[in-house]
Amino acid sequence: MAHSDICILGTGAHVPAKVLTNHELARMVDTTDEWIVTRTGIRERHLAGKNEPTSMMAAAAARAALADAGVTAEQVDLIILATLTPDQPMPATACLVQHLLGVPARAACFDLNAACSGFLYALDTAWAMLASGRYRHALVIGAEKLSSIVDWTDRSTCVLFGDGAGAAVLGPARGTARLLGTRLYAEGAHAHLLCVPRGPKPVIQMKGREVFKNAVRQMEDAVREILEQHGLTAAQISSVIPHQANLRIIESLAQYLGLPIERFIVNLDRYGNTSAASIPLALDEARRSGRVRAGDTTLLVAFGAGLTYGAALVRW
Repeated sequence: MAHSDICILGTGAHVPAKVLTNHELARMVDTTDEWIVTRTGIRERHLAGKNEPTSMMAAAAARAALADAGVTAEQVDLIILATLTPDQPMPATACLVQHLLGVPARAACFDLNAACSGFLYALDTAWAMLASGRYRHALVIGAEKLSSIVDWTDRSTCVLFGDGAGAAVLGPARGTARLLGTRLYAEGAHAHLLCVPRGPKPVIQMKGREVFKNAVRQMEDAVREILEQHGLTAAQISSVIPHQANLRIIESLAQYLGLPIERFIVNLDRYGNTSAASIPLALDEARRSGRVRAGDTTLLVAFGAGLTYGAALVRW
């Protein structure tokens, strides 16, 4: 298949049933609902239980995406799971998802870690592998159990993150949801700004102010470059699905691009930052709610630890 013959055939999402509100969080650490909402836009997040590993959430989102696409597990020959919270270091959690779904042994399965940009990195990788002609249907999944690596005594980070999964099925074009292009980047010099160092209990550490500044700059650069590459202007973008990290970051990006905030798909108030799961969660919600329609051009844009960042364009 040529790159132009590949589409997003279906999407799916899954979040754990348990919800942790800001008011409940305020009883755990020194914070308030007002403080969290004002600085982040987040009101609640979903948390996975001990018996809800990343693989289980990923498989649930994948099942929904397969059903939406009308593709069976037997037809899948590639699974790429974007995550920074695998069930275990080895084997790849994608292999566990393969087993849970009943995908045949002929499928290639692997994990990919680009943090919050992971879904875009996985999307680009799957697109290239399908275009090689050696694969036909790919499951691209972003799934995270960030609650397992959060320091619940650190109010600067614990208020931000949640758990969940989103998935997309890629395959031969059916006339809509064509991938137009992707742009991926990384700036390893800033790796120390957002990381999970080794230790007795590895937890997320972040220099918030520096991450904020880099996030806005990186996403704006990625957007401007992909628009220029495809001869588009920001005004021609019907909707934007950004990484759901912080409402202030999204608002700043909208301002720099000269786009109304109404064009941005935002659901972080209900899910918080779910890292690699955030874009596919929002993408699935946008599709099922009618926020994207035939003929629309949607921009996906993300940043994450690495620091990684990137953008993608989809024509519905």
